Amino acid sequence: MAFSPQSYRPSVSSDLTGRIAVVTGGGTGIGLMIAQGLAAAGAKVYITGRRLEVLEKVAAGWDKQIGGEIVPLQMDVTDKTSIAKTKEFLAQKEGRIHVLVNNAGQVGPTSPFLGNPQAPENKDAETLGTALFNNESLEGWTDLYKINSASIFFVTTAFLGLLAKGSQDVQDFWSSVINITSISGVIRVAQDHFCYNSAKAAASHLTKMLATELAVKDIPVRVNGIAPGVYASEMTVPEVQPEQVDLIGKGLQPVPMKRAGTGQEMAGTVVYLASRAGGYVNGQEIVIDGGYIAVNPSTV
Repeated sequence: MAFSPQSYRPSVSSDLTGRIAVVTGGGTGIGLMIAQGLAAAGAKVYITGRRLEVLEKVAAGWDKQIGGEIVPLQMDVTDKTSIAKTKEFLAQKEGRIHVLVNNAGQVGPTSPFLGNPQAPENKDAETLGTALFNNESLEGWTDLYKINSASIFFVTTAFLGLLAKGSQDVQDFWSSVINITSISGVIRVAQDHFCYNSAKAAASHLTKMLATELAVKDIPVRVNGIAPGVYASEMTVPEVQPEQVDLIGKGLQPVPMKRAGTGQEMAGTVVYLASRAGGYVNGQEIVIDGGYIAVNPSTV
């Protein structure tokens, strides 16, 4: 297939005009960065979350002269009834979607003493094991896995038919699911939160399983993941100062770039995967971490 030189311009290859996107947890933090990036590229972006007033404020503040549109849509990704209701609304309103960003997430149970060698809880095996056992709960782990892992499965499967319909709009331009995972899911240290890191590891593997299962069943929907490093969010801080980067990252070695990631870098990676520029990418997880896993033990 021949393309004109004009088609290689970023304004063409990354253009999302006419595309319909859904970003879960799109009202704050990384989700907001993503929603604004997709809209700036021309997409109509539905941002979902439990707090409607937060979503409405974001949508009202978006400057449509920049491009695209941001629309608030209340949905709880841990509630199947809420997911199904949102799916039906989109089916009636739009008939299809082209981009689904599974971004909603939380930190969950933590054991702050884990990373402090001087903490009394780290005295010996018995003391450490007892401290971890008593400090965290099965309920806390279950709740976090619901939002950080299970929600990806249930939202994606609910919206799968709408995504497949979106793939019919433009030949060879498949709809895209983008799961926001984390470097916490691919590193070998717990960063004081075994639960969060293992849930994000589950999200990473779920991304690859979904991509493969859909591909072998000839369903024209791509599935990829993005594993961010240290970024400003509700889970960290509103703005990350250079001296805070390694306190948040909690690695064995400092972040080589000595700064947090930017909204432009986060949104740009999502736009790449959602647009024609990344249209041949499927089943991959892109790590954007300033070199964190280059110097810290990881599974990749």
